[in-house]
Amino acid sequence: MAAAVEFDVVVVGAGAAGMAAALTAAKRGLRTVVIEKAAVFGGSAARSGAGVWVPNNEVILAAGVPDTPAKASTYMSAVVGADVPAARLNAYLTNGPAMISFLLRNSPLRFAWMEGYSDYYPELPGGMPNGRSVEPQALDANILGAEYANLNPSYIPSPPGTVVYTIDYKWLALIARHPKGLATATEMVSRYLALTLRGQKPITMGQALAGGLRAGLLAADVPVWLNTPLTDLVVEGGRVVGVKAIRDGQEQVIRARRGVIVGSGGFEHNEAMRKQYQQAPIGADWTVGAASNTGDGIAAGERAGAALDLMDSAWWGPMIPLPEGPYFCLSERTLPGNIFVNGAGQRFVNEAAPYGDVVHVMYEKDTPSARHIPAWMITDQRYRNRYLFKETAPALPYPEAWYGNGALVKDWTLDGLAAKIGVPPANLRATVSRFNAMARAGRDTDFHRGDSRYDAYFADPTNTPSPCLAELVLPPYYAMKIVPGDLGTNGGMRTDARARVLRADNTVIPGLYAAGNASSAVMGYGYAGAGSTLGPAMTFGYVAARDIAES
Repeated sequence: MAAAVEFDVVVVGAGAAGMAAALTAAKRGLRTVVIEKAAVFGGSAARSGAGVWVPNNEVILAAGVPDTPAKASTYMSAVVGADVPAARLNAYLTNGPAMISFLLRNSPLRFAWMEGYSDYYPELPGGMPNGRSVEPQALDANILGAEYANLNPSYIPSPPGTVVYTIDYKWLALIARHPKGLATATEMVSRYLALTLRGQKPITMGQALAGGLRAGLLAADVPVWLNTPLTDLVVEGGRVVGVKAIRDGQEQVIRARRGVIVGSGGFEHNEAMRKQYQQAPIGADWTVGAASNTGDGIAAGERAGAALDLMDSAWWGPMIPLPEGPYFCLSERTLPGNIFVNGAGQRFVNEAAPYGDVVHVMYEKDTPSARHIPAWMITDQRYRNRYLFKETAPALPYPEAWYGNGALVKDWTLDGLAAKIGVPPANLRATVSRFNAMARAGRDTDFHRGDSRYDAYFADPTNTPSPCLAELVLPPYYAMKIVPGDLGTNGGMRTDARARVLRADNTVIPGLYAAGNASSAVMGYGYAGAGSTLGPAMTFGYVAARDIAES
């Protein structure tokens, strides 16, 4: 074993939670190191759209969002319910705005309000129809120097020669339908040209968030040791005093004088853990979380005595298992002209509902006599002609490879389509006929698609009488396989309002903290708005480091 080294704080994981924690600790004068299992930094955050949901932060207040602590507290209570202690909810709402302000003053990160991107349940008390989410603005990757080569790539790279924000995708999907689609595409190119002419190398979304946090660590002289996987926690006298990790091929003890913060992500890529804790059918193939997230930190915490909560949960979403990898189906299922059907060929859900809710329904209703996994998204040629789908422009054929692995099926009749996907043809015809009648009337009386302001965000404002509903009438017809995917798991170590890890009897394990998907989510089984993963991850990383500094 290599000789032990010592720091004040050891942070496990160079994702959003870990890097926010390390930056906070360093700015409090604590000598800090970050160890990262992967050969790249950024974790799932770097792959994401990087929406951040933090009520009452200075960015949205300056933009005129009429948020208040009372509204945020009322809304969070309604979304989360009794699954999370009130003290943790209060800690998140209290410290979240301070975390955003801290990052603005101690890193190159700048955020903008995602205007119009509704909270996911805007009709609940305290919900905001125009949203509370923010996203990072373009970052010049040149500030990272050689470290830019170590940034985890995006889940879906931005088109070359563009600067694209998450909020742009709403209009890009409508490029063949709405003048703002073309205007948005033009603006994306203009942004890129303006920034590159000034010598910048602009990056956005998750690349900007992870890059900005890493730039803050560079300026604060915090080392980030890549290719350094955690093997265990070091416990002496009941206190966590460091970690064991593999570095340069040797196991090494890295001691922590003040505390260890675990921000190593979830266990989405650990097949055994998923099957142990989560409902079948499940596996590690339907997630878009970082490949290095195999639950190492959670398992080490459990060996040290940590209680685990919400292990049956994830940041769920409908996923299409394409041959190039799972595709998180977001705007595509909200646009008019598609429906979801189960194995009986019948609708079973509001297709435009928050993505976690759709998967919850899939699992709740899936039985041997009524299969809902997989489900099928049914569309027609008019839908194909109108809307961008993933990277396929309107009217162009879907990639042939999608047919090859069974993710996509096509037929000129509904009966033929039903036969190919194994559902009763009469049921599928009846389902489409009923849906078409509701689309003509502009009201989904079965599942209330379009009744919520959230449903309309990714919909088509040019479609009448409803932006969310359109008939399926133009052959050929298509069916896309839908499985219960996720952005990552969100169950993990139980923590308190100070991000301290707790045992089953709720006593504190001294010296051990957790944040992000290595801890059980402050959202419980809910999802308040875009960025409900990253907002709490960075907030509780910030809380953990402050608690260590002040203890």
